[in-house]
Amino acid sequence: MPAARSTTTSPLIRYFRISRILLHTLVGIIIAASVLPLAGKVRRLQIIHWWCKRLLVAFNIRVISHWHIPQPNQPLSKTLFIANHISWVDIHALNSQVSLRFIAKSEIKSWPVFGYLVTKANTLFIERDKRHHAARIVQVVTQSLQAGDNLCLFPEGTTTDGTEIKPFKSSLIQAALLAKASIQPVAIRYPHPDNSINTAMAYAGETTMLESMQRVLQQKNPLIELHFLPPISTADLAGQEFDRRALMLQIQQLIAAKLGL
Repeated sequence: MPAARSTTTSPLIRYFRISRILLHTLVGIIIAASVLPLAGKVRRLQIIHWWCKRLLVAFNIRVISHWHIPQPNQPLSKTLFIANHISWVDIHALNSQVSLRFIAKSEIKSWPVFGYLVTKANTLFIERDKRHHAARIVQVVTQSLQAGDNLCLFPEGTTTDGTEIKPFKSSLIQAALLAKASIQPVAIRYPHPDNSINTAMAYAGETTMLESMQRVLQQKNPLIELHFLPPISTADLAGQEFDRRALMLQIQQLIAAKLGL
């Protein structure tokens, strides 16, 4: 009987990947400090898009996109992407497919190195513990969408290990309605080769950023699937009486159904 093939990387491979990651991160810090502040909006998004794609290559993470995938020859504008949240990899994977501004919790700013890069990437931060901040962030998100930006929101407010979806918080969907923006749900999944859920890719619970990166580096061929669900036009909702909570619940159920959760 043949020996089972190892699914973990050798130390040599891990050291090689770490060297590429460190070099690419250094490049990112230099770009964030010197180039991004001077770049226009379009050029800034292009640079971030490139950097995220190359970071995934350094980690050897493969991205597979399905269904209603944004096409480069059909530029998107004024779209709010809403996705379930499993890992820090989610951000880079989505940005490798379509240039986005992210709406993130303020704690991310304290992440070592990546917090600095995320801040320089023009992320919109939410202070979840401050109730008075909610109205202001809705206004800021509305203005960003009206200016033609594409944004991404993780409405669970935290990460999971990929085996569940936590309730979606609905307040920020109001910005898409006010801006008459499109909403595109995205179902994120990390599968094993046998299609079971790869929970080792999650950055959840008490796992630290360093531990999460180490787990990713230990995997030979990590994979992330992005399932882009059909866009929802808020213009179709104009004049209708509806509950934004019901709309967000509908989006949550669409994503859960696609993931089989």
